[in-house]
Amino acid sequence: MADTSVNKVSSEASPTGKQGQVYLASGKKLAMRLWRDEPPTEGEPQRSRRAFETVGYVIAGRAELEIEGQMVKLEPGDSWTVAEGAEHGYRILEAFTAVEATAPPAQVHGRDE
Repeated sequence: MADTSVNKVSSEASPTGKQGQVYLASGKKLAMRLWRDEPPTEGEPQRSRRAFETVGYVIAGRAELEIEGQMVKLEPGDSWTVAEGAEHGYRILEAFTAVEATAPPAQVHGRDE
């Protein structure tokens, strides 16, 4: 029998991660999170490699994504991908709001820390 469960998640009541991310709807293989009004950052971006794939969509603001030595400018309406294990970092240039989907879910088993 197929899973027919339906979950509604209000971002106002969602848990928040250590980096300010708001955890939205999450399934077994995919999850969403919201970065809301992230303030501009200074200096070099903190780089990391994550055990999940990320796709994102910019709602407001501007940022730079440095990924494997390449620089990508992100503005409202842009979307992006970060492959699992790719070294990357973000520099926020202007208060930034974006939604990301991660597969597998970022918040499971400490992947998002």
